[in-house]
Amino acid sequence: MFTVTIKPTQNPSVVKFEFPDFISYGTNYEFKNIDEAKNSPLAQRLFYLPFVKTVYISGNFVAIERFSIVEWSDVQHEVKTEIENFIKNGGKVLIDTDDANTKKSPVSVYAESTPNPGVMKFVANKLLSKNTLEYKNIDETVSSDIAKALFNFPFVKEVFIDENYISITKYESFDWNDIVMEVRSFIKEYIENGGSIVDESKIPNEMQEETKEAHFESLDTTSQQIVNIIEEYIKPAVAGDGGNIAFQGFNPETKQVKVILQGACSGCPSSTFTLKNGIENMLRQMLNDNGIVVDAMNG
Repeated sequence: MFTVTIKPTQNPSVVKFEFPDFISYGTNYEFKNIDEAKNSPLAQRLFYLPFVKTVYISGNFVAIERFSIVEWSDVQHEVKTEIENFIKNGGKVLIDTDDANTKKSPVSVYAESTPNPGVMKFVANKLLSKNTLEYKNIDETVSSDIAKALFNFPFVKEVFIDENYISITKYESFDWNDIVMEVRSFIKEYIENGGSIVDESKIPNEMQEETKEAHFESLDTTSQQIVNIIEEYIKPAVAGDGGNIAFQGFNPETKQVKVILQGACSGCPSSTFTLKNGIENMLRQMLNDNGIVVDAMNG
């Protein structure tokens, strides 16, 4: 007898409905509306329920995020019955993507070395994230399934995602020559299979671009000038090397500028020294103030 098991999650808005067998192998799916769910008849059926906001399919479960108009305690058994009846009547969880006219999108990913020997940059031909995101361990990867998956590799120490690339910091005991092709292939196949890269709704507020813009408006004039110089002249250069510079603060009394180094810029003594001096010299020149001192901290 086919039975679905209800499993609550740490997110009160999301409940998992576990199947007795695997329904998806190696690919995770996220559907935000019925039009996106063309290759999942079950997800399309679930979107007829007015409280269903998002449907996730992975491994042996279907996870559903609800709108706040209901509580799961009131509707979860209704959903369980709906899923069980749908499957018993011959409904499919997923159909062949070719039948749904959703063939894999061709994706190219290439590996690029950085000034930091411990970091490799993997560049894709598509946008991966609108936000700059840094993950120091697997516990921080709530907003990124691909980052979480990468931490399953024993050599991955940190993951940094920005626009169209992922920078990965490895542990010293591993050699990039032995693992770079494995990582490149994994990222390429993950993206091609439609795996979730970043869930914008789960990004902490302080990391989101809207919050950064609001913060910028609250800064003093000199701090805003510093941020503009970093954004226009420094960030593009370090992004090319798989890193990022984040403005942290400016003390008008000591004239100390604090910045955080992320991605390939972080943890490399030579790049830290070079960037610190480079940023310092540029700010002194463009702000016409030789008293400016930069404190560059690793993220």
